[in-house]
Amino acid sequence: MCRNRYFCILIFYILNRKIKLIWDFKGPDGLETAKHHCIHLKEFSEIEQLHHYEVNHQQLNEMHTIAYITVDEVDMKKYRDALKPHRGELG
Repeated sequence: MCRNRYFCILIFYILNRKIKLIWDFKGPDGLETAKHHCIHLKEFSEIEQLHHYEVNHQQLNEMHTIAYITVDEVDMKKYRDALKPHRGELG
């Protein structure tokens, strides 16, 4: 058991942060490429039996689309090292 309540809450928060790993796709085919990339992200998480919260894409404008997966911070390194995202942010 944790003796200091605030320390326990802090540790719980840190261990349960969600990270959004992002891949950028640019150009007129970016939307279709991002959609296809999402399929592979889902397949990877199933094959490796890794938990994820969301896999999706977002069209930022007609020439820039992102694909992303939201994962727990404790699993982030496994995803990052295997999939090489372009960037990440707190999810």
